[in-house]
Amino acid sequence: MTRRPDTGHDPEPPAAHRSDWLIGLGLDRAGDRLSLILQATDPHGPPRTGAYAISLSDHRSWFDLFADLAREYGTRPAKAVAPINRPPHSSVRPVLTRNLTDRILYGYGDPAVTRVDAPDGSTRWWLYVTSNDAPDAFPILSSDDLEYWRPEGFVFPEGAAPEWTRTGANHADFWAPEMHRVGEEYWVCFAARERTGALAIGMARASHPAGPFTAGDAPLLSGGVIDPHIVMDPDGEPFLVWKEDANDRWPPLLATLLNHEPRLISRLFDQPRDRRTAELCSRLLVLFPDAAPMEVFFILQPMIDAAADDFPAFRARLSEISDDPALAPDLRQLAREAHEATETAIRARRLTPDGSALTGESAVILRNDQAWEAHLIEGPWITRIKDVYALFYAGNDFSTDRYGLGVAVAEHPLGPYRKAAEPLLRSTSAWTAPGHPSITTDADGRPRMFLHGFHPRDAGYKVFRALLTAQVRLENGEVCIGE
Repeated sequence: MTRRPDTGHDPEPPAAHRSDWLIGLGLDRAGDRLSLILQATDPHGPPRTGAYAISLSDHRSWFDLFADLAREYGTRPAKAVAPINRPPHSSVRPVLTRNLTDRILYGYGDPAVTRVDAPDGSTRWWLYVTSNDAPDAFPILSSDDLEYWRPEGFVFPEGAAPEWTRTGANHADFWAPEMHRVGEEYWVCFAARERTGALAIGMARASHPAGPFTAGDAPLLSGGVIDPHIVMDPDGEPFLVWKEDANDRWPPLLATLLNHEPRLISRLFDQPRDRRTAELCSRLLVLFPDAAPMEVFFILQPMIDAAADDFPAFRARLSEISDDPALAPDLRQLAREAHEATETAIRARRLTPDGSALTGESAVILRNDQAWEAHLIEGPWITRIKDVYALFYAGNDFSTDRYGLGVAVAEHPLGPYRKAAEPLLRSTSAWTAPGHPSITTDADGRPRMFLHGFHPRDAGYKVFRALLTAQVRLENGEVCIGE
């Protein structure tokens, strides 16, 4: 369970610093029913008290709550996907738009497609996708033509998940599996929650792409890490690439800071609705001390959205606060930790030849340093296209129309990388929040991208994601989408 940092302060703000609008918050629990009780000032009359039904582990329930509060109190709604006026990209088309079996619950998020050529000259492509908390972890599908796909089972069928992983509805998070052929073995790297709740990266092996797969007795890498990717350097040595999940850390750190010292809200947020939102979220979090990490994100998403509106400026203001000598040392430390966690790093480190361990030092190969990426980048995939290495990645919040797909190029798989000035793909009227790409080669040897996207106006955790595809090409040294 996620715990807020213990700074030795009372979790409620000092009385002298209470809000001029939010009088009180509380919870009413009746069996499985959970109601938020909110009391606030009303400029047109006496204070109002409202009760709002919520489901802690349901992302859409929080979307609805924040929409109601925005209408009634002028806070910010969680930025669920809205209608997009941008026309569809003519080269992006859907492949799978429904679950092919009732054991695939959430669609085809974080799709990794790998080409496998057999000794007899035949070719088959294999697809592995995220399963979140489904009983069967990581669906496997195969195709003979990249158009029609058939289910082939699961990396970890129900009851076969590694002992170190957390399982069960609203507890497990099995994310971003990726298969590579290494010698005569098939390696699947993946992210999952350890029993402690921390995100970690594991490795599983099999003699066939459909398994059965055997995972290691312990994670390959621990400590809040996700989105593993395996890439070979020019000498054929394997490297593990991954994302440090720092964006999981800074929101609760910031909420704790603002709850202890609410006067900082006006220094961080310019707009009245964002100030109200930051206060609301920071005080909400206190009501859920045992919230799971994804639930913490649901609770704090409107505050995160407010920061993401102009993330470079927000980070600069947070940096100033972290160096403010007038702030108590423990709160200054909270601000410093929150500021440090607003930077997402994509790292790489050498794997031993058998893939059982990491060796040497890790190196940062990409950071979130463009405005459109805001507080995170994730989902890296590195591939060689002609004479350059292209690193595809996703940026911003996965559940909003800000999420998009970026690309950077380099002469070596570990960089240095040069990013494209704009996202390669954004949300359109056809598909929203496109992201987490993988690259394979088609029957003609041309690079083809597979990625996920939400149906229009439909997004959130454990919401269906469709499998999309597009041709990729290199033009004048730049990566482009289309034939």
